[in-house]
Amino acid sequence: MFVLVALMIEKVGIIVIVAFLLSQLKSFRQVIHTEHNWIEKVVLILIFGTFGLISNYTGIEIQRGTIVNSGWLMGIDPDNAIANTRVMGVVIGGILGGPIVGFGAGLIAGIHRYSLGGYTALACSLAVVAAGILSGYLSRKRLKQDKKITPVYAAKLGMALEAIQMLTILAFAKPFEEAWALVQVIGIPMILVNGLGMFLFMYIIQTIVRDEERARANQTSKAFYIADQTLPFFRQGLNTDSCKEIAEIMLKLTDADAVAITDEDKVLAHVGAESDHHIPEGELTTGLTKKVLETGRIAVAKSKEEIFCSHINCSLEAAIVLPLKIQNKTAGTLKMYFIKPSKLDNIQQQLAEGLANLFSTQLQLAEAEKQTKLLKDAEIKALHAQIHPHFLFNSLHSISILCRTDAQKARKLLLELSSFLRGNIQGARQMLIPLEKEIENVKAYLSLEQTRFPDKYLIEFEIENGLEKISIPPFTLQPLVENAINYAFKSLVGIGKIKINIYSLNNNLRIVVLDNGVGIPIKKLDLLGKQIMVSKKGTGTAIFNISKRLAGIYNGQAKLEITSELNRGTSIAISIPLDSKGVLHQNVESVYSGR
Repeated sequence: MFVLVALMIEKVGIIVIVAFLLSQLKSFRQVIHTEHNWIEKVVLILIFGTFGLISNYTGIEIQRGTIVNSGWLMGIDPDNAIANTRVMGVVIGGILGGPIVGFGAGLIAGIHRYSLGGYTALACSLAVVAAGILSGYLSRKRLKQDKKITPVYAAKLGMALEAIQMLTILAFAKPFEEAWALVQVIGIPMILVNGLGMFLFMYIIQTIVRDEERARANQTSKAFYIADQTLPFFRQGLNTDSCKEIAEIMLKLTDADAVAITDEDKVLAHVGAESDHHIPEGELTTGLTKKVLETGRIAVAKSKEEIFCSHINCSLEAAIVLPLKIQNKTAGTLKMYFIKPSKLDNIQQQLAEGLANLFSTQLQLAEAEKQTKLLKDAEIKALHAQIHPHFLFNSLHSISILCRTDAQKARKLLLELSSFLRGNIQGARQMLIPLEKEIENVKAYLSLEQTRFPDKYLIEFEIENGLEKISIPPFTLQPLVENAINYAFKSLVGIGKIKINIYSLNNNLRIVVLDNGVGIPIKKLDLLGKQIMVSKKGTGTAIFNISKRLAGIYNGQAKLEITSELNRGTSIAISIPLDSKGVLHQNVESVYSGR
């Protein structure tokens, strides 16, 4: 018995060594999961069926209680039997892949065992198939009970199923006397050694899973650390200074040979190898980057040709380029370059993908902070610009004069001024207000202005019925009208005309303000609404804030368009999608009324 135990431990060692070598293969690690598709199940059946075949070939031939062959078995004498580790691989297959994998692997090992011959061939074949099915069923049941599959459990299950195989031999092998004598010789060694083998095999599998989890945890920890280090710079947005700091942090904390960040048009930062021709503020030099910007999908290159850098002597031979997205729009790219393609392994790719997602989230948050600040700035500027002392004093002065000449009109203007002030204060507290409230505010403002300059302005409203309850951002229409009055007619000879046209078109709300003023110079027109400009006539802050608030509130779906012709007038058109979140009246009414 002790000799048999020693020989079987040797056979188990062969299986364990093969299992260890397999565990080093990426493809084998990838199929060791709790859930598998049909392709992975077939792979597992073939792998663990092969373990069964190896066990059959390396079995120990027994003749009447005596070992007659412990080498490679190609066939067995009809009066002989074998002791082997066949059940071990099949049971592990069932544990990992479930009853289907256990059955498939058992069928492969069982058919092969039957082909070798011997008086226990049928019993052993049936027993190994049953062991595969039972191991899969019992393991799945254990997992459903939220219990772990441990090496100790695998050993106990394997020993129990090996014991069932001994009973199967006694039940089916003939003559019974020889079967009983065989079980007395091989029973305990096979039960104990197979249990040991399954413990070791499952320990290797458990180590694979634990290593994968540890690697993922390390990558996650590194990604979060990098994200934490770069967060202050992402809050500044995508610019050359912030992106240089971000790229330097990434170069230091990753295995990349160079790190670059771009916006949609140019390189914002490139640190590391080949900085001589990947120059910040320069045009995009790699076709791979342009491809990612166009498609919005990750691109991986493992050769210089795939990167297709325009510089002939570029040493960068591998790269992963990831889109940086803001509101589902690709705003730029994050690039990690490698001189040796082998350095761009699966771990680096997963890290890069995780960082791209985190960076996109940080950019989203930075944009949200920016929108919040813009909204607050708009509130403050609206209150300061529209209730500035000159306007208030001029209005009160006009009213005081009317008190002596036309008390009824003075009373009306006081009500208009009250409405205007109330509209400004309420609007500054809301994200959206009904269109009718914005129009009321505009009319109150115009009434006060026309009292001061009765023959200077002609205002015309053209508003489509049924749009009054639709919600818009506050201070959207009123600043446009005020801009026209303050700047469009300063050197105009004749009456200034302003037409306010509000209508629906193609499921969009259109707000158009037209004037017959002096117009806007082309150079200024190109920048108006895109940035704040300092000039003697104004800064363009109102239009810039309107443009930015529309982009933030409606996720880039709203538009502000400006057309102008010198000495002919200006048209400013705002288009707001009617089906966007928050546009419908019922979403705004309760907010505006304070409920």
